[in-house]
Amino acid sequence: MDYAKAGAVVIILLLAAAAAAAEIYRETHCFRVTRYKVPAEKLAGILRNVKILFLSDLHNCTYGNENERLLRSIRDEEPDLILIGGDMLVGKAGAPYETALHFVEQLPAICPTVYANGNHELRMKEDIETYGDAYRVYKNILEKRGVHFLEDSRIRVELGDVSLQICGLELPSSTYKKFRKDRITASDIEGHFGFPASADTYTILLAHNPAYMDAYLEWGADMVLSGHLHGGLIRVPGIGGIVTPQGFLFPRYSGEMTRKGSQTVIVSRGLGTHTLNIRLFNTPELISIQLGGDQ
Repeated sequence: MDYAKAGAVVIILLLAAAAAAAEIYRETHCFRVTRYKVPAEKLAGILRNVKILFLSDLHNCTYGNENERLLRSIRDEEPDLILIGGDMLVGKAGAPYETALHFVEQLPAICPTVYANGNHELRMKEDIETYGDAYRVYKNILEKRGVHFLEDSRIRVELGDVSLQICGLELPSSTYKKFRKDRITASDIEGHFGFPASADTYTILLAHNPAYMDAYLEWGADMVLSGHLHGGLIRVPGIGGIVTPQGFLFPRYSGEMTRKGSQTVIVSRGLGTHTLNIRLFNTPELISIQLGGDQ
């Protein structure tokens, strides 16, 4: 045995492990602003582009004292509209919601804020035995601060000469079960809302779980905003995310923007972590979208 070569391999492996650990620590303690420019035929002729910020999967994480670093970045973007895609808190027995509450309640002072639930909010909402009235209190406080909650509902937002329809989808908790995937169709989506996507108004669908993206697009959303996958935990250049919370490998949509004809899919890598506090080549992100009519 060549002990010198074996020793060199061990040293290289240890250095690689140390570098990976350092990078994981860095990525779980910082975030970046990811900017996308999205054209839209339905908005042709508008006088100016609209700036939308999309936040998802904060999971009670903080950046600076009371999330001041994150709030500063949001203000610096000067948004017209803030959309929240769910999982701002952690739906786990004993986990407080106050961190998410104190952060989100400051957003309406910046611009109109719309909130659609993720699986963690849904869990708290449905499991009264475990969580009591925590979700109701959380929601009521935020609504009093000016946050608009969408639970299988829509809101029309007027931003100058731009009119947007924002829809918040709330799929059943069964769609988040591990090692399984429900069958969701466009008809199911229409059944949740009781109406089809607007043919005339630009429609943005907030749908936390990107696993059912084909149904969202067939329903007719002009833009779909999702999260849930935390970027796939570890990302491989040219491949994308590795694993979903349901245990499926290499999800098609995990943390990127994709154009499908005139439709746009944006999946956030999320702003936080929980349980598995791992990120590698997968920095948390605040998404900034410049939406306009230019092609």
